[in-house]
Amino acid sequence: MLFPTIDFAIFFGIVFVLNWLLAPFPRYWKIFIIIASYVFYGWWDWRFVFLLAASTVTTILGGILVHKAASGRSRRGWLAATVVVELGLLGWFKYYGFLSQNVDNALHSLGLHGPFPLLNITLPVGISFFTFMGLSYVIDIFRQSLEPAKPIDVAVFVCFFPHLASGPIVRGSELIPQIERAHRRNPRHIDLPRAAYLIMAGLFKKVVLSSYVSSAIVDPVFAAPNQHSAIEVIFAAWGYGVQIYCDFSGYTDIAIGCALLLGFRFPENFNAPYTARTLQDFWRRWNMTLSFWLRDYLYIPLGGNQGGDGALYRNLMITMLLGGLWHGAAWTFVAWGGLHGVGQVVGHYRRRKRTRAGLPALRQGRWAVAWQRFATFQFVCLGWIFFRATSFSNAFSMLSRLFEGWSTATTLVSFPVILTIAVGIGTQYVPNRFALRCQQTFARWGVLMQGASLGTILLVITTLGPPGVAPFIYFRF
Repeated sequence: MLFPTIDFAIFFGIVFVLNWLLAPFPRYWKIFIIIASYVFYGWWDWRFVFLLAASTVTTILGGILVHKAASGRSRRGWLAATVVVELGLLGWFKYYGFLSQNVDNALHSLGLHGPFPLLNITLPVGISFFTFMGLSYVIDIFRQSLEPAKPIDVAVFVCFFPHLASGPIVRGSELIPQIERAHRRNPRHIDLPRAAYLIMAGLFKKVVLSSYVSSAIVDPVFAAPNQHSAIEVIFAAWGYGVQIYCDFSGYTDIAIGCALLLGFRFPENFNAPYTARTLQDFWRRWNMTLSFWLRDYLYIPLGGNQGGDGALYRNLMITMLLGGLWHGAAWTFVAWGGLHGVGQVVGHYRRRKRTRAGLPALRQGRWAVAWQRFATFQFVCLGWIFFRATSFSNAFSMLSRLFEGWSTATTLVSFPVILTIAVGIGTQYVPNRFALRCQQTFARWGVLMQGASLGTILLVITTLGPPGVAPFIYFRF
């Protein structure tokens, strides 16, 4: 079920009313939310509700068994078993086809037959997100930073529909205490101004900006790069940067806003990533819940920045390569992660070299900051070419046009395209106090004025947006 649809509007309207009517009755409320979340998830394909149930049961049992284990060795064993089951489900649905195809290709090149059948397995929506949430819950119990919750509370935590399909990745320590206190919520304390701002901003980014730049330049250029000029390739790369940001941040804005209307707070997932001065800064701002998950559950356990520069660079590369593979079962995603890994290694090396020389880690000054932001954005967009490309051939065709396509006519770079890209990037430089002022102004208005303003914004979004709604990009991750 897609957020910007009539189906979801009807669904959420019903859930909103029953959510608050059942709030004083915790058990009935939790059962209702689980049922509603399974309806939401099964709307796309009802068969995958069994996968969601299996992941939930694994998370619940894993947490209990790890907590009750009599020794450190058995605790590690139960944790390992839980990780194997969770990642096994993820691996089967997301990576089996990738693995079997690559093994088959390698053996065929040697004149041998592949040992695995080539199957066309449908990728369930959001499997990477709820798998990582389940893993973080069990790992936190293993680390003794989280106590096991009631099974029904864990079930709500895993399947709660606002975050289910495409994040943000909410941890048990962030959401389970809210679920346990759900009966204390007061509908009079809903942060309506912030929720309305997030939902409207998310809809505008997704339906208007992301959809337009995709159809106007990104899709045509990536589909046939050899037919387009170098300028069009550059704008297509910039455009995809805007598209994926507006698509993903738009989705999580709507998710966070919907959760607020139900009385729950999710962590922020984006913080103006295209204002970053370094790649390290970019990953502190982009898909923050995933970045911090990879840091806390992969990078730090590998050793983090302990053990010298060589160990640091190794850990960075492993984290970014696996982070790239998390996004998709294709070598282009691995290349994307590797590119960011190399970029981070070089960035760390340069900053440490300056620090050891007694200089600031980064050059200061207005022009230096502007150059750092410009260079970081260009590197990120270079990476987006591999992320968006359907194959290495497609990616290298895009890159080759940067050298060979300067004599080709440029027809797709129109004023609306330039304006859309400028707005998608420029709004990230708007101070946070602007959003706060908008919310404060909205809060002072009466109900009729609030309704009229929201109706007007929806009318503008519907008018400017294309017919129908394209699926969110991150649904396939």
